[in-house]
Amino acid sequence: MPQQIYHHSFPNGLTLLAERMDHVRSAALNFLVPAGCVNDPVEALGTTTVLAEMITRGAGKRDSRELSLAIDNLGLDRDETVGQLHIRFWGATLARNLPAALEIYADILRRPQLPEDDLDAVKALALQDIQSLEDEPQAKVMVELRRRHWPMPLGRDRRGTPEGIAAITAASLRRQFKRNFAPKGTILSVAGNIEWESLKKQVERLFGDWQGEEKPPADLRPALNGQAHLSKETTQTQIALAYPSVPFGHPEYYSAQAGVQILSGGMGARLFTEVREKRGLCYSVWASYQTFKECACVLCYAGTTNERAQETLDVTLAELRRVAQGVEDEEVDRVKAGLKSSVIMQEESTSARAGAIASDWYYLGRVRPMEEVQAAINGLSADSIVAHLRKHPAKDFTVVTLGPKPLNVPTV
Repeated sequence: MPQQIYHHSFPNGLTLLAERMDHVRSAALNFLVPAGCVNDPVEALGTTTVLAEMITRGAGKRDSRELSLAIDNLGLDRDETVGQLHIRFWGATLARNLPAALEIYADILRRPQLPEDDLDAVKALALQDIQSLEDEPQAKVMVELRRRHWPMPLGRDRRGTPEGIAAITAASLRRQFKRNFAPKGTILSVAGNIEWESLKKQVERLFGDWQGEEKPPADLRPALNGQAHLSKETTQTQIALAYPSVPFGHPEYYSAQAGVQILSGGMGARLFTEVREKRGLCYSVWASYQTFKECACVLCYAGTTNERAQETLDVTLAELRRVAQGVEDEEVDRVKAGLKSSVIMQEESTSARAGAIASDWYYLGRVRPMEEVQAAINGLSADSIVAHLRKHPAKDFTVVTLGPKPLNVPTV
């Protein structure tokens, strides 16, 4: 059966997307609100994270306990996630409960209570989250890598800083909500066993009179890049590095993804076999892809002993460069099988589809048919992947290490 995709743009700037999935009994909703941590005041970094926690502590006429009970009574599996550009509100439940869930989210997004009595407790949780980085060296080194590699404020960590958390007040939190929660640029995507016309009418009733101004895009400042070392007396050294790639929507996007999967797509991938298995250099090594609209990168991590840290870095960099020399057909087959499997799994998940159609709309201004995605994957070949890797080689590295001693980053 062909995909059943629906779209409506409301006059206030809210975009509604839906995909009907006849074979399921559930439905998922996904709000992308352009209110991410790039919007934090510079004197109060961490405000968005605190706001995301506070916003579900009572909304509309329900206090925090009543709101939690209403959500639980719907069997709603939900989450709120703070990113650089968006706060994502996600929920999944039985399809028959979707209208009631949307009523609740209309209160959360438009009429949160933001109870002042809860603010100190939420700020304390936020501080604990920041402090926990001292016990999570892998997370800490990746935070610093993103801070250096991405143009600011894209490199901000959602956790903020202790000074920033301390500066948050009930009044400043309300100002942040009023300034950043608006229909313009907000995407609501729904996937599951839904009826489009009734969904559109309900969303128009709940959100059609929502008002607010669209925010200008963030003013990006040049990235720091280069090399940095976080000195810490540990028995292990953490290595994190990043280099530029092509963003989502680029004609070579799937070739870029394939290159990352060849490096780090399971136990047969090159970083795992060459760095960990053959040489025993590290206990963990991986690469991943991250994208914004204008720019993207490959992120890599390796955790190793202090004694073998320099060799681990050298070998990892060599593998990142060597992949452009050629890939094997069996590697391409493995990558294509993995990508196809993820597409099939996505087709069976309402949550995955709700997220995917919202992502497509944000990056591309349209929803890609599954046939287009499958054709792009089927079109991958050793030649096309190598051509991409040679055109966009692993270079211009940002490198961050954490451990007792800094490492030498080879320039060639």
